[in-house]
Amino acid sequence: MRILRHDGFACVTARIHPSAVIEEGAQIGDGCEIGPFCHVGPEVVLADNVTLKSHVVVTGQTSIGEGSEIFSFAVIGEIPQDLKFDGEKTCLIIGARNRIREHVTMNTGTKGGGGVTRVGDDNLFMAGCHVAHDVQIGNRVIVVNSAALAGHCILEDDVIVGGLSGVHQFVRIGRGAIIGAVTMVTNDVIPYGLVQAERGRLDGLNLVGLKRKGVSRADITALRAAFQMLAQGEGAFQERAKRLGEESDSPYVQHIVDFILGETDRSFLTPG
Repeated sequence: MRILRHDGFACVTARIHPSAVIEEGAQIGDGCEIGPFCHVGPEVVLADNVTLKSHVVVTGQTSIGEGSEIFSFAVIGEIPQDLKFDGEKTCLIIGARNRIREHVTMNTGTKGGGGVTRVGDDNLFMAGCHVAHDVQIGNRVIVVNSAALAGHCILEDDVIVGGLSGVHQFVRIGRGAIIGAVTMVTNDVIPYGLVQAERGRLDGLNLVGLKRKGVSRADITALRAAFQMLAQGEGAFQERAKRLGEESDSPYVQHIVDFILGETDRSFLTPG
């Protein structure tokens, strides 16, 4: 390994394997470790203490937050897999303390989608999963092996997407929801929802996740009642949600109400 002490702006100390290629213009933070045969492009910004194992490609206008770790053969910041992409300048912003495992791919945004693919903090992307252009991901999200997030998806905080699952473009998945393995999700998923089956079906609430987070019994009871009303109440789905907002003072129920009444390009998975 060699010690690098230059990024064009400040003096830094990083450990870089002699076989790694760091293009001129790349900004490398203090304490970074870049392993054998990695390639870091000229517009890449690595914050302090970022680790690239071996054979990692980070390219494009990509920034990676402090303490993140990227494993072998991941390709981060390549251009979108979108035929409408015409070479415009877009970016990928990755937050702090993310773990990005082997063969993960993450693309930059597109002009038509706002130009930014964004990943929050403390997320885990397991081997072989894909994050497409203009996806927006919150914090503490887990995307399991070989799952794929299509363009423009939104995943709020604490979402889990099971292995070999697919999320259709423009779908929103609300906070705390869980998607079972080998599931295709084509419509929005309410916060704290539990989705499973080959063609995703809203089968209940993520009660295990709620209990692990220490949600109170009163709030879980309120969520169960809310789910029942959404499943069997009178009127259209949005009308039921409006009534929920008027009748419940649980902040967890209010998350569901706000999500349902929010702007979307898809319909909803509704309780069966």
